[in-house]
Amino acid sequence: MVFIANDNRNNGSTRNYIYHTLKEQIITLTLEPGTKISEKEVAEQLKVSRTPVRESFLQLSQEELLEIYPQRGTFVSRIDLEHVEESRFVRENIEKVIVKLACEKLTDDDLFQLQTNIAMQETCEKKDNHEKLFELDDDFHKILFSACGKNRTWNMLQLMSSHFKRLRLLRLSSYLDWSIIISQHKQIFELINKNEPDKAEEVMSEHLRLVVFEKELLKDRYPTYFK
Repeated sequence: MVFIANDNRNNGSTRNYIYHTLKEQIITLTLEPGTKISEKEVAEQLKVSRTPVRESFLQLSQEELLEIYPQRGTFVSRIDLEHVEESRFVRENIEKVIVKLACEKLTDDDLFQLQTNIAMQETCEKKDNHEKLFELDDDFHKILFSACGKNRTWNMLQLMSSHFKRLRLLRLSSYLDWSIIISQHKQIFELINKNEPDKAEEVMSEHLRLVVFEKELLKDRYPTYFK
């Protein structure tokens, strides 16, 4: 196994560097669900000592991204569809409120950010760049939270959305009609711009329920990725 180390440590602690490197690779499926990893191997590849690796493993275990079994080893957790559904449920109910609030609060600059984001999504679709599209999808929602003054709420959601994120990335990488996702983002933008909160809420709900209809297809396609 090869760990792709990010040399930009941003003057942070070694533990944070290891934690963020591993978490990014787990979320992006570079480290596939079910993969066995070891403190020794990670320490050698990232050129760090084993103590911060152990601390990072424990933190990722608390976030249910790693599973640590005494005598057996440490494994990247498989995607748990119960966790996915719980995260989706929370996000749907919060984001329905956020999108209605956005109809009142978004400035011209915020709307321009959304427009720019959507244009970049369309470019990624043409270039089949699903990893960048995944980032832009996340950024689209983050812009809404930030514009409504709810950054802490967004950060809270990220802590419980790791399994949900992996399923979303798997969906994008499987070419399950990206145009639907982008079209819904466009609808949400237009409804916010027209100040139609009830319709915006309805589309946002539909948008976050896409994963409900696609998860069984993905489970059939990638059976070893799921619990």
